[in-house]
Amino acid sequence: MTTSLRSQLNDLASSFADGVLAAIRAASLEELTAESGARGGRAPRGGGGGQPDPLRKGGRLARRSQEQIDAALGKVVALVKSKKDGLRSEEIRAALKLDRREVPRVLKEGLRTKKLRAKGQKRATVYRAA
Repeated sequence: MTTSLRSQLNDLASSFADGVLAAIRAASLEELTAESGARGGRAPRGGGGGQPDPLRKGGRLARRSQEQIDAALGKVVALVKSKKDGLRSEEIRAALKLDRREVPRVLKEGLRTKKLRAKGQKRATVYRAA
């Protein structure tokens, strides 16, 4: 008697799983992401919404123009010039209230254009105006 119940339950579970898989395969990617309600992972490409908020937690930072990077670099150079001993990247970020994902690009640009000098390694790197 238990084997027939077990067999019946296995058949029901198998047909349910097959039905769910068939529905998923038939649905489009947009339908699946809309039904899940989740915003994690990659968003589908195409005519999506506007730019993401650059100060939002998580996700990618909005693409910045060269003018925006140069403006941030100008602020960094002015700040570093005012400090005789230079500043670490964490201190620069805190003083200028920059997003932590934005700072590496700005510092790299400053080093490339020789507006900044760096001494040290990793988190102990101190940046000074050139």
